[in-house]
Amino acid sequence: MNRRQFIATSVGAMATGAMPRLVEAAMPISHDRNAAPPMDDRKAFVDWMVQYRGEDPALLAQRYDRFLQLIAHKDVWDDRNKRAYLMTPREEFVTAPNRARAYEWHYLDIGYGVTITGPHTVARMTNTINPRFGEKVLEVGTGSGYQAAYLSNLTNRVWSIEIIRPLYERTGRVFSDLISRGYSEYGAINRRNSDGYYGWPEFAPFDKIIVTCGIDHVPPPLLQQLKPNGVMVIPIGPPGAQHVLKIVKNQAADGSIAVDRSDIYHGSVVNFVPFTKLDNGSINGTHSGG
Repeated sequence: MNRRQFIATSVGAMATGAMPRLVEAAMPISHDRNAAPPMDDRKAFVDWMVQYRGEDPALLAQRYDRFLQLIAHKDVWDDRNKRAYLMTPREEFVTAPNRARAYEWHYLDIGYGVTITGPHTVARMTNTINPRFGEKVLEVGTGSGYQAAYLSNLTNRVWSIEIIRPLYERTGRVFSDLISRGYSEYGAINRRNSDGYYGWPEFAPFDKIIVTCGIDHVPPPLLQQLKPNGVMVIPIGPPGAQHVLKIVKNQAADGSIAVDRSDIYHGSVVNFVPFTKLDNGSINGTHSGG
């Protein structure tokens, strides 16, 4: 399915409960993928972002404060990934009642029985796969759209799958609105309303895969669609007790494949929304956590 599924619906036509629109005007200066805000001074960061992105100063200050916590907790550790966090307006992807809470530590409800993953987890999982520009990244569980937006600041080739049709449509309106306001990087996001368990074979193999919902095993189709020497992050375990694993699909000189696993939280349990399959199999819940 070769398509970019952005729903070209006006903000005025958004359904009740749609994501908020924070920036009313078009972006003051055209987006530049190579431009980076100051990272070592709160005021300088806020001033730069107001000038170049037209975003809300109060929420920018909260974004920077959370940035310092991400660094302190070693959830983000290189400049490219730091920039990706700082350039992604999380407040645009939460629901209106939670706008003021966008930069709190934990996950937030986005409706449909699912959540937006907390910023620390998003940052650590993303920096773990560390997408490079030009690499193909598959996300399973678009959810709010925040994770896909974050990824688009690291690579220009993002594929994201969402199983819940109304959420998929609402997130499409959010992306469409943001693109119209100057967030042109989000044009790199290809979306699909489908069952993420089976990946997106038409565009495989992928350099990196990120799964934002918990499951008790690594789906074989996703492992098959991961390139040799590619990296996947995925929460594995029973509901409410997942461990976020880094899966590396190593290929030896003779062509043989070995899969290495490591826990990016060193044994700590992380709670994710559970996975759902469209065929009503043994996995229940919804795969939306982005």
